[in-house]
Amino acid sequence: MNSAPRDSAAPGSGAQDLIGYDIDLSAEDGSTRVTLTVIEQHLNRNRSLHGGIVAMILDAAAGFAVSRYLAPDGDALLVTVTLNIQYLAPGLENATVTAVGRRVGGGRKIHYADAELRDESGTVLARASGVFKPVGRPQ
Repeated sequence: MNSAPRDSAAPGSGAQDLIGYDIDLSAEDGSTRVTLTVIEQHLNRNRSLHGGIVAMILDAAAGFAVSRYLAPDGDALLVTVTLNIQYLAPGLENATVTAVGRRVGGGRKIHYADAELRDESGTVLARASGVFKPVGRPQ
């Protein structure tokens, strides 16, 4: 697994450190996987995975799929232009959830990607589609 924890050569972020998700850039088809084990700190007052964290994971999965398309090491910098999310089922404490992101189109300046979040039983928790704009590579 080509995971992207903060200490590795692969890109990471303070948000990744704060929430604790792992990024897998190893899929040969160019997709990316973002995995999180849901703990109490990730829950909303209904005791399910907070929607903001769901959005963050889906954004990371879709964004890294575009980043990998632009640079195989996943090191292309992007901004999210839009992210549309459909929340379908709750993520529960102690579950491991995985978002898979795929670039689905675009051109030189704008790219489109989709992501889907599932729990370990295969239940779809959320889906997202986003628009991403490249802004360069790290200095």
